[in-house]
Amino acid sequence: MASEAEPFDGNPASPKNLLEPVPFYARLREVDPVYWSDAVHAWFITRHDDVLNCFRDPRLSANRMGFYQAQLGPLEQIGPGLIDNLMLSLTHQMSMRDGPEHVRMRRQTSVGFSPQALDAWRPAIRHTAEQLVARVKSQGRMDVVKAVSRQLPPIVIADFLGIPQEDRDKFLEWSEPIADFNAPAAGTDVVALARRGNVAIGELVDYLKALIEKRRHDPGQDALSQMLQAQEAGRMTLDELVSNTSLILFAGHTTTTDQISNGLYALLTHPEELHKLQSDLGLMRSAVEEMLRFNPAVPYMHRIAAETFELRGKTIKKGDVVFMGLAAANRDPQAFPDPDRFDISRDHLHTKHMAFTFGAHHCIGAGLARRELEITFEVLLTNLPGLRLDEDQAPQLKCHSMMFRGFESLPVRW
Repeated sequence: MASEAEPFDGNPASPKNLLEPVPFYARLREVDPVYWSDAVHAWFITRHDDVLNCFRDPRLSANRMGFYQAQLGPLEQIGPGLIDNLMLSLTHQMSMRDGPEHVRMRRQTSVGFSPQALDAWRPAIRHTAEQLVARVKSQGRMDVVKAVSRQLPPIVIADFLGIPQEDRDKFLEWSEPIADFNAPAAGTDVVALARRGNVAIGELVDYLKALIEKRRHDPGQDALSQMLQAQEAGRMTLDELVSNTSLILFAGHTTTTDQISNGLYALLTHPEELHKLQSDLGLMRSAVEEMLRFNPAVPYMHRIAAETFELRGKTIKKGDVVFMGLAAANRDPQAFPDPDRFDISRDHLHTKHMAFTFGAHHCIGAGLARRELEITFEVLLTNLPGLRLDEDQAPQLKCHSMMFRGFESLPVRW
């Protein structure tokens, strides 16, 4: 006698759906592409065209201050001044602004992110990747997360912004509580995370203000010096400069860290595609695009409805939280033929994946991240022939929240 079908788990943040989200994405795309979750108290959009159009829609606002405040509860319960640094920093970040204000901040923050400027960083990225691999090459095995993916992105973004070598460990210490606040695990004390994040942001802001003062008198060729010129020309306030620098530092390495491990795991678990890439490194660019599509480090991005509107017969009310399913859109069969197949030679020119979102808020660091990924995988495959998953140690996923997905550890050998 056939057993009854397992009941549908409609909670996007349940342990089952966080561990194995692809069936959940498929169910929503097919049955309820504009889905209201009582568990998360938010909408979930999962079809590629809908996600793309939502990023274009001015009725969905990037200003999520109300969302963060709602997560924390009444300010009087938190205590006066205990999250002021965190809230102030969020307020001044371009990722929280819409329309002309967002354009103004992004234009001044994006100096140094042109393709030509980023290509000039390729030798430095390669040098860092080769140094990290050289440290472990003779050992015959490593944890990729510990030895490479947690090391390379913060070094690169610190170089990019001109952070002195001796200060870089501080950024790893500050990034952890900020990341925890932005992607809390289910059941976590969010107020406690906010207080830790508030301390970290406060120390980071103080550091950056002192560094900026030094750069006023001794500017360099780094991106921070270029951003400082925009601030001095009156196009950006000091608070905006500091907040957006901290955003670049944080976002510039946490997501790339996860994407390195996600991409390598996809390669190592698809040996035919791995062999194809090893045989022709000219496929590296398309391989990286497929890694980004197949398992993006950021599965969801959320917005707030600025007004009430209809989408596929559902009424999204003003103030509702709307999660755009980047990872779900990347597996939409209407956009990507045979979407659950990992194919490094897939045509990504006609249909773009959503790993870096879309539209006005498309990730400002996408070009830098792509170069880091391309160079890192090329260095790994070139220097470590026989690279494979470690048969004696299982990988450990990092999937405790909806917002970030990667690996806690990824043991490999060669």
